[in-house]
Amino acid sequence: MIKFLFKRLTYGFLVLIGVAIVVFFIFNVLPGDPVSMIAGQNADAKTREMLTKELGLDKPRPIQLLHYLNDISPLSIHKNQPEIQEKYNYFSVVPLGANTIVLKKPYLRHSYASNQLVTEIISESIVPTFWLGLSAMIFASFFGIGFGILSALNRGSWIDKFLVTFSVMGVSTPSFIAGILFALLFGYYWGDYTGLNSFGSLWENNGIDGRQLVLKNLILPAFTLGIRPLAIIVQLTRSSMLEVLSQDYIRTARAKGVSRVMVILKHALKNALNPVLTSISGFFASLLAGSIIIERIFSWNGIGDVSLIAVEQKDLPVVMGCTLLVASLFILVNILVDISYRFLDPRVKLE
Repeated sequence: MIKFLFKRLTYGFLVLIGVAIVVFFIFNVLPGDPVSMIAGQNADAKTREMLTKELGLDKPRPIQLLHYLNDISPLSIHKNQPEIQEKYNYFSVVPLGANTIVLKKPYLRHSYASNQLVTEIISESIVPTFWLGLSAMIFASFFGIGFGILSALNRGSWIDKFLVTFSVMGVSTPSFIAGILFALLFGYYWGDYTGLNSFGSLWENNGIDGRQLVLKNLILPAFTLGIRPLAIIVQLTRSSMLEVLSQDYIRTARAKGVSRVMVILKHALKNALNPVLTSISGFFASLLAGSIIIERIFSWNGIGDVSLIAVEQKDLPVVMGCTLLVASLFILVNILVDISYRFLDPRVKLE
């Protein structure tokens, strides 16, 4: 287990470095001037020169990249000075003369547009996205697995045909079409009956007591976001269950007099969940990364909306921070899923 985790974390670290390199060079070949974004178009030459030096933009691109990787790395090298220690809030490990090897939290720098710490921007926006993604995934997993089992147990019946048709429609319908339709129908035209809003975030300012939790704003975006995962989970569960139900050990269990419910839950479903779990993990990581279209339609102030605004403004530190967060989520979720395989199926060996 330890060897497996070390190997996967090492690969994950290399993936993060690759992601950072690709995004860094993509944004550096695009037109845009961070100095003008921070200081304004009418800034004098002295101010522009000072900001260029402070941001490290006067150095060659490879050196800028190395400095950025040094900033985001937990184990890095920095000058042993009080102002540098205060900036990075590091813990010195090995002094190297004027420099020192340090341990610290990843430093994602400041936003070009707002001058706010990127870590603060991400921490504020990741909470609404987390609850949106978690709600959508719980909805999709619960009903997707349930409908998939129901479809497999009633193969060829009208129930099976209806659920298969529904899943195909769910996969085929673009998210932005479904989002607009649900927002208009359930939030606008039928809002008086449903009590739902066509847009809104998890926390809203009521003007009296400050921010308040508005859970009803979560229903429509979570439902819309969960439709596509639900449809795919239905298809995967159905096909996996049909394959498992045809195995010899299932027939043996039935011949021994094991009840149908126990055969399905204890023998069939447990062995059929591996491909389903893989799909759920991929969708969950992507939902936590933020669904840009859904968040924009429902005015959900999450990480997807922040990423889109940062791309439009060519705000490289925010884009880099959000991208690294997305990559980290995928890596961690995939590791957890690989570990869970071992408990679902004893035949799986992590080594």
